[in-house]
Amino acid sequence: MTLIVFILWFANICFDTLGQTAFKYAAIAPDNRNGWYYWVDLFSNYWLWIGIGSYVAEFLLWLAFLSQVPLSQGILLGSINIIVLMLVGRILFQEKLTRFRLIGMFCITIGVVLVGAS
Repeated sequence: MTLIVFILWFANICFDTLGQTAFKYAAIAPDNRNGWYYWVDLFSNYWLWIGIGSYVAEFLLWLAFLSQVPLSQGILLGSINIIVLMLVGRILFQEKLTRFRLIGMFCITIGVVLVGAS
């Protein structure tokens, strides 16, 4: 993996994680959860816009990343986002990491290491 590919991959992971985390904060932030008022509160929440901006940046980084690696390798390397987001969910939102999730994280990590090494 060249330095530019690694930088694009790492930046993509960072922006995807920021976007997903911002969307989660935006989704749980509105106080009023009744119908129309929820959506008004949601669209006035700065976390939503951070998430949208992060996704735009991630999309551009992903295109640049895919221009440098084969699609089959890019998709597998991109799956590391799942692990990062599970850990962020555990740290920031106290979500549970069950035995099966940990086994899945281990399998994904081994796959990413094997694909990244080739």
